Amino acid sequence: MIFLDIHLSDGLCFRIFDEVEIKTPIIFTTAYDQYAIQAFKVNSVDYLLKPINKFDLAASYEKFNEYHKGGSLVDYTALKEMIGDMREKKYQSRFIVVQGDTIKTVLVENIAYFFAEGKYAFLVEKGGERYLIDTTLEKLTSALNPDEFFRINRGVIVHLDSIKKMNTWFSRRIKLELTPLFEKETIVSTERVKDFKEWLNQ
Repeated sequence: MIFLDIHLSDGLCFRIFDEVEIKTPIIFTTAYDQYAIQAFKVNSVDYLLKPINKFDLAASYEKFNEYHKGGSLVDYTALKEMIGDMREKKYQSRFIVVQGDTIKTVLVENIAYFFAEGKYAFLVEKGGERYLIDTTLEKLTSALNPDEFFRINRGVIVHLDSIKKMNTWFSRRIKLELTPLFEKETIVSTERVKDFKEWLNQ
């Protein structure tokens, strides 16, 4: 069995399938839930979102055991097709926002960050304007290009260009200073620090 992290230091692991025909059960792991597609669960292939829950890990191991009992083969042709679909995925390029009686669109390249406040989600443009948007951070995580945006904690998704300064913080966390300025503390949560550094270093 192979535990394969999707985001490697030199790129996405999917490149491996272009070079090598793998006939071993794979359990994919990643911190980026935009890759969490149910279609990945082909036969014994499973998917674990980091930080990995021990119960999910146990369930994946049970799937691996069932694979050996039944002797079924993983459909890697279907898997490669799904990977191809993921590579070609088009991420959201603009958002509709309402300001008073005016409706306008905001291009993704003009967005500095998103944040949640209670049940509401907001986007903040690079110029400082903020707008209420009809979605959630969970949905945004899968709609945004992961090369450009990262969810640093439960309440904030940042664009790479919006990070003005970074400092070490308590418990090995990282505190960010964003531009335009965000009035609340923007701290990378402990469980996301490792993946945040990998995201910065790609």
